This record gives sequence, C-alpha cells and structure tokens, in this order.
Amino acid sequence: MTNSSLYNIVDQIFIGHSSLGYLGNAATGIVFPITIIAVAFAWCFGDGAAAYLSLCQGRKDTKNAPIAIGNSIIITFVISIIFLILGFIFKDQLLYLFGASSKSIKLARDYYEIILMAIPVYMLGNGMNAVIRADGSPGFSMLTTSIGAIINIILDPIFILGLNWGIKGAAYATIIGQIVSLIVSIIYYTRTKTFKLSKSSFKINYHIFKNVLKLGVSTFITQMSIVIISLVCNIMLAKYGAQSKYGADIPIAVIGIVMKVFSIVINIIVGIILGAQPILGYNYGAKNIKRVKETLKKALTISIIVGIIATIIFELCPSLIISIFGSNDKLYIDFAKLTFRLFLMLVTFTCLIKLISIFFQAVGEPLKSTIVSLTRDIILFVPLVIILPKYMGIKGVLIAAPIADLLGILVTIFLLIKFFKNINGEVKTQNEVYLKKSTPGVIITISRTHGSQGKKIGELIAKKLNIPYYYKELTALAAKESGLDKEFVSSINKTQDILHDLYLTSQPVKYAIEAQEKVIKMIADAGSCVIVGRAADYILRDYPNVIRIFISAPLDYRINNIMEMYNDNKINAKKNIEKSDKNRKSYYEMISGNTWGDSLNYDLCISSKMLLLSHK
Repeated sequence: MTNSSLYNIVDQIFIGHSSLGYLGNAATGIVFPITIIAVAFAWCFGDGAAAYLSLCQGRKDTKNAPIAIGNSIIITFVISIIFLILGFIFKDQLLYLFGASSKSIKLARDYYEIILMAIPVYMLGNGMNAVIRADGSPGFSMLTTSIGAIINIILDPIFILGLNWGIKGAAYATIIGQIVSLIVSIIYYTRTKTFKLSKSSFKINYHIFKNVLKLGVSTFITQMSIVIISLVCNIMLAKYGAQSKYGADIPIAVIGIVMKVFSIVINIIVGIILGAQPILGYNYGAKNIKRVKETLKKALTISIIVGIIATIIFELCPSLIISIFGSNDKLYIDFAKLTFRLFLMLVTFTCLIKLISIFFQAVGEPLKSTIVSLTRDIILFVPLVIILPKYMGIKGVLIAAPIADLLGILVTIFLLIKFFKNINGEVKTQNEVYLKKSTPGVIITISRTHGSQGKKIGELIAKKLNIPYYYKELTALAAKESGLDKEFVSSINKTQDILHDLYLTSQPVKYAIEAQEKVIKMIADAGSCVIVGRAADYILRDYPNVIRIFISAPLDYRINNIMEMYNDNKINAKKNIEKSDKNRKSYYEMISGNTWGDSLNYDLCISSKMLLLSHK
C-alpha cells in the first residue's frame, strides 16, 4: 500500500520542482480521484476473487477457484475498456467536475489522456495482485508493486526534468511502472501455487462470479467513499478558493499533496492492524478475550504514537514537508501550512478510526466495521465540508476534517465499548465430548430448511438403524479440536448480520469452518452415522458410502412447527424461517460453491410433512 502511494507522491515531488509548479500538482490532484474509481472496480473483482480463492483452498476446491479468477480478469478487462471509452468521451466534463480550472485544464488534460490510455493495465495489475497475495505469495505481491514504484521513481526525474517532458513525462513514468508491474504479475500466473488457469477459466460463470462480487463489494464501497470525499472536497475547494486570495488552483494542488502524505501515515496503521489480524481472529474465536484486548491495546498504543508523531510534524514542521514538493509561491506555501495544521489537526483520531474499523473485520463484525468507516467519511465529513464553508469560507473545508474525526471517534469508541460488553470476557471450559463408537457402514447427511424438523428425522433414522447421531456434538468436537469456543462455533451459520457473506470470510470464522470440516471427516472415518447440517454432504463428497438427504416442507407447515417449538406468533415465525434459510443458504454456498437445496446435489429430496405423517 505504501509502495502504491509512492506513484503519485513521487510524481508530485518532481512536478513541484519543475517549471510546472503548483499548477502541475493541481493537475495530478484532479486526475487522482478518477483513477481511484478505476481501482475501486479492480479491487472489487480482485479482492473478491482472492477471498473466493481462500474459501476454495479451505474446501480443497481446485475446480471453481480458477473460474472465479479467470472471470475476475475478464470482467476487469471489459470494465477497463468501457472506462477507457467513457473517459475519453467525457474527458473535459470529468476534469472540470473534479476541480479543473481554466489555468489547470490543459495540464490536467495532458496528464489524464496518457494515464487513461493505460487504465486497462492499471486495473488488471491491481486486480491480479490481490490474488497473488491470496495464493500464498505476499512477498511476490509486494515485489510487483515495488518494481513499478522504483521504475517510476527512476524515470520521473529523467522524463520530467532531464528530457523536459513536463507533466507528460510524469504520466509516462507512471504508466511504464504500471506496465512492468503487470508483466511481473502475468509471469507469476504461469507458476501459481494453488490454482491453474486454462481457457475454460475465462468462460463467464454467473453463479461463481456472483459470489466473487459479494466478497468484493465492501472494498468497492470503501474505495468509492474516497472518490466521493475527493469529489466533494475538490468542488468546495475550487468554489471557495476562487472567492479567496488563494484562487481555485492552489487549494486543489495542496489538498492533493496533503492527502497523499496523510496516506503514508494511514498505511502504517493499516500494516499494524493487518499484522494483528490472525492473533485477534483466532483468540476471538477461542473466546480468549484477554488476549484479544492485549493485542488490540498494543496496536492502539503503536497507532497513537504514530498519530502523535505525525501530528507534531504536521503542526510544527509543515514547511519542511511542503519544501519536498517544491514551489516558492508565497500564497501556495501559506495555504499548505494552513491545510496541514487544520485539516490534519486530529490525525491521531483518524488513525484510530481506521484501526478499529479493521479490528471489527478481524473479529467477524463487518457491519460494525462498515459503520465506523462510513460514519467518519460519508455521514459526517461530506455534509460538514458542504455546510461549513458557507459560514467560514475556505477554512470551513479544512476544519470539516477534524470535526468529523472528533465525532467519528466518539461513535467508534461507543461501538467498541458495546462490543466488549456483549462478549464474555472469561475463557469458557469445553465439555468433554468424544466420538461415538460405530462400525463401518452407511453415512447419512441431512440438510434441511428451517422448521422442517430435519433434526427430529435424523434422530429417528439413527435410532432405527442403531447408529450414532451428530448435531450439537459437531460444534463441541470442533471446539475441542480447534481450541475455539463452543458457542462461537455453533453460531457461525446463525448470525443475522446483513453482511453475512463477509462475516463467513472473516478470520475467526475460517478457523471454525476448518475445524468443523476436520471433525466431520473424523466422524465419517469412525463408521456409520447420521450427521445433520454443517454442509456435511459436501465435505464428505469423496466418501463412497454417503447418502445425501435434503429435507423441506410447505411453508405453512414449517410456520406451525416454529410457532409450536418457540411459542411464537405467525409473523415472527415466518421471519425466523426466512432469516434462518437465508443464512443456511449463504453458509452452504460459501462452503461448497454449490446451490443449497438443488436436487442435483443430493441423493434424496423429500417433504418432511409426508414423512412424519407416515411415521406416525
């Protein structure tokens, strides 16, 4: 991430020291949010494919992973071509929208046209890079971006200053670095670890790509929020800058530099919390909350130190930072000092908000993570940056950031305190559970819709055949096997979180799913039995002696069962069924890649209404 930010930072350093001055930096700042739109799509498909690859690795699925990755590459390429065409058609409209003025439009256009020509390269490189990380090669992933950044750093002074190509030189240096990064990524794809691409991988599979899209949508939302912030900020700076002594171009140039310097600080924080993710995820799943708190406390401490150091530098030494980017214009320097001191006044809070947002991802709370992120950026900052300048002029744009940080940290702390209050801080002792004695024979797996009494049918079958029955025992055994908490393992396919698909890909849930898969195979290896739920039919797909049953029933029949079992009314019973079935479907499809309830996936699909009536 830090390497990626170097592309634009290095461009701005050499542009600022060239004859282009702050107008050149304004031009790159105008184009930057447009490239973020492109990378939002690339990361959506790339991160979605990477998450899907991780799921496939867990379920030993070598068939669907290449399809997901191939589809991601094709869709990314198609979107990039559409982006390229529309980008040229609406070139000036976009540049003016993002803050271009009569003085900066020519430079912005020169930079934009070259950058846009390489947008397919940029998008494919970013999308493919995420998959390289998921394939177990984070070092190579960093290498691809590092090579591009180094080439850009080398070529910038040659093209901008040596050959006097100006802003076009900066653009050419950037795209050459991107091209080399993509070539290195393509080379990796010829020797991947866990998947192999073929021609069939690039044939569009709607069902698989739909799952990729679900897993990548949070990344897309995060990136597009950056675009919205940049767009609104640039519009307000251009509007109120024109009414001030600074003019429209100086504020646009300065905010571009400030945001990119700030991105380095944020990337340090992201690195810290991503490093803590596996520790947080496992210990949260094990309900070792003391360990979770210790790890979070250390991450918070480091982040506060980083934030305070950054604040001191921004408040006391803004001139030192500004000098790196050139330009001796007095108004430019004055506004840059003001921006660093006001806009980044509470940068420590910004760091903590970002860290805690990723913490919530690590412990399987994607909804809280999204709320934390969007509250500061969209719900608070955007309205403030529109309203405050009406009363405070251009300073209102700058002061909007610390106010959003202050209010955002209050919301974040509230959610964090509430989170820790809702979980048990003690390590629970697991009940001793053992595999039941059995003999070789048939294994029956039962999947069922909520309220169809699949558990009862499973018990009847097990009793009739005199073989072991496993339902709740599965979670207890998985907890014992993995060291995770039994209640946590039990809850992984019951959560009502609206971001359920993202929850299933979080680190602690992955640990629980892997433990369950191991236990289900241990149970099957022990002999004949009945296993209810937990995608056992798919996990045991390679076992020859498995009968896979799917049990459903008419909705009215299931509603009556739920009302009777839980003493519920009809409306709540129906809602309960809909939510439960939705989560079971999502869980099964994430685990298996197959469609839940599809008759092709089972040996027998039957209505429990008729089955239980005949039994009575």
